[in-house]
Amino acid sequence: MFRLNRLTDYAVVVMAQMSLRGELRSAQQISEDTAVPLPTVSKLLNLLGRAGLVTAQRGAAGGYTLSRSAEQITVAQIIQALEGPIALTACVDGASDSCGVESLCPMHGNWNKVNSAIHQALSSVSLADMSSFPEPFGLPPGSEDGPREATPLTKV
Repeated sequence: MFRLNRLTDYAVVVMAQMSLRGELRSAQQISEDTAVPLPTVSKLLNLLGRAGLVTAQRGAAGGYTLSRSAEQITVAQIIQALEGPIALTACVDGASDSCGVESLCPMHGNWNKVNSAIHQALSSVSLADMSSFPEPFGLPPGSEDGPREATPLTKV
């Protein structure tokens, strides 16, 4: 089954929250806003920064922001920042642990088609798309009582 790891899922949550705020936020504030544990948020911000998706500003008034608009950041870019190349099989991404018979394999070209379709689909969804929630962030569906108290997520 094709499934994102939990850290990548949290990265989308963290970045979606950052896109809604649109201002410098500390790792602590982001952790409180999302209920993602602070060590996990710090790790994510480091990885996302290395990938050029978030920018850090040092100092007392510092924090983190998105490096570009949420419309310009795709789900594919976030996945690649955390998990590396998007590929269903090792032969598609050129990994060193591929089976070694790619040149003879009748499936190789078909896996490329499948992988390309998945990559296109993930590239067509922006962070802005992921940030448009049917209910306000932090509210259970149908709730009008204001934000609920954040329930901490399990550690990664």
